[in-house]
Amino acid sequence: MKHSDYLGTDQSWPCFISPAPRLRLNALDFSDLWDDEDIALDAREDEAVFTSSGSDRGPPTPPVPPPLPPSAPPLPPLSPSVRPSGGSGGGGGGGGGGRTLKLHWRELQSLPPVPRVCRFGQQTIWAGLEPVRLDTSRLGYLFESKSHAASGAIRSLMMGRQQPCVSVLGVKRSNIVTIALSSLPPPHLLPPAIYSMDSSVLDREDVQKLQALVPTEEELKMIKEAKAQSPRCPLAPAEHCLQTLGGIQHLSSRLQLWAFALDYDTLEREIAEPLFHLKLAMEQLATNQTFRCILATVLAIGNFLNGCRARGFELSYLTKLSQVRDTHGRQPLLHHVCVLLLQVYPQCTDLYSDITAVSRASKCDYTQVQSNLSQLEAHCKASWEQLRLLEKDGDRRAKGKGGGGGGGGGGLGKEGALWHQLPEFLKECEERLKVLRAVHRRVINRFHAFLLFLGYSRAVVRETSAEAFCKTVSDFALEYRTTHHGILQQREQEREKEGEADREMRGDSLTRQPKPKQRPQTPSQECLDQWRLEELLRTPESSTRRLDFMMPRHRSRTPDRSLLPRRLNW
Repeated sequence: MKHSDYLGTDQSWPCFISPAPRLRLNALDFSDLWDDEDIALDAREDEAVFTSSGSDRGPPTPPVPPPLPPSAPPLPPLSPSVRPSGGSGGGGGGGGGGRTLKLHWRELQSLPPVPRVCRFGQQTIWAGLEPVRLDTSRLGYLFESKSHAASGAIRSLMMGRQQPCVSVLGVKRSNIVTIALSSLPPPHLLPPAIYSMDSSVLDREDVQKLQALVPTEEELKMIKEAKAQSPRCPLAPAEHCLQTLGGIQHLSSRLQLWAFALDYDTLEREIAEPLFHLKLAMEQLATNQTFRCILATVLAIGNFLNGCRARGFELSYLTKLSQVRDTHGRQPLLHHVCVLLLQVYPQCTDLYSDITAVSRASKCDYTQVQSNLSQLEAHCKASWEQLRLLEKDGDRRAKGKGGGGGGGGGGLGKEGALWHQLPEFLKECEERLKVLRAVHRRVINRFHAFLLFLGYSRAVVRETSAEAFCKTVSDFALEYRTTHHGILQQREQEREKEGEADREMRGDSLTRQPKPKQRPQTPSQECLDQWRLEELLRTPESSTRRLDFMMPRHRSRTPDRSLLPRRLNW
């Protein structure tokens, strides 16, 4: 039985709370959801019908009627020209021939009953609204219908004939703008948000969409000419959006500056992370003992096979170890290297798990990293120029503040916090770019020094890219780990087979060996004589002269030689 069944109906709705503290998913807390909310709305209606239809508890109680709508507030006395209008549309005809515009809303004829256990209260939101006193005279004057002909024309347009719209854009361009508008705020809200760079209205994706919607001079000219030819016809949604955006001064510069401010952290991270992976990769390779053992083993094998005393080799040859095979078992040279390492250096690891930074660095394009750094520096320089241009435009609009501001964005005094923080933000970007440039230069120089540490010549160092070197080492490490694990698994299987063979051999020897010389604990009476004779035949003569306490004997005082006739008789 649920709490709502046995608690009194006169209690307030907070008494029905049944929290579920288990409803927590990571950092999201759903513990305020109630157990009664497991029941769907249809099931609650069925339960209510079943309860009210009849049961053994007594006569059914009549259903509670829905609450009455709130009464209208008392109206002040109106002038004879404006009187309260009737009708379901929210507007109606007034006295003296005056009529007001109607609101074509969908009226709630009756308010449904609220469930007994509801998180939001026991009454609808409309039942708790306070009455509002209105100046009906002013409202009647403001929304007075001018003529019956005009209302009839509007009604006819609403019912069938749609007013033609001015459309001059191509189908493809119009579709692009229409699709972008479906996820953007209304066009009249775009200029204030762009002027103030309000990220609460437009996020990074919205700014990117607006950059694709920047109208050209030709498009604005076409829209202006078409509007002049048909001044009473409204513009299509795509044309209206482009006309609104075209009224914003320096729209492209504003969007580029805004996008740079939003993207700087991401662009900086795209440059810094690959450099950090490369720095960590060099440290892991330089300090890894398994990598050194592999190089020493391959160098020793190569010197023996080549009959020389080379001091080292280029690491690009490591990827070819799996291609060289012996002439007998056709095993790759990498297999023999792994076997030799397991014998000489049993403490070696699989290498691949120790150099994870090398694998990450092999997936980075360091040529693109350098290009991104140059582009970031160019964007920062261009942002300063755009900021100076916008500040000059703002000063001109502030001085000549008489004819409306271009784009309806207001002055700089009303612009958001991001706009005021742009000068400090760009100064901080310049300082961070200096650090980033120094990090890039030092990491690349350290990589070149690392190649010299590995024995590469200066000519080869200039031609070797960081991503190619890391990919070579990463691919070899992956092949080495696969071969290393394969050898260990093969040895484990061989040990298991040897153990099974040993167990089988021990089992065969146990089944084939003669029976133990100790007598059974309770031999049967039928084979007792036969068992004694067999024991006597197996016992040497010298041992028969001594008393053997291990052999079962009848307790008697006869001498030992009494046993001889029994042996002879047998």
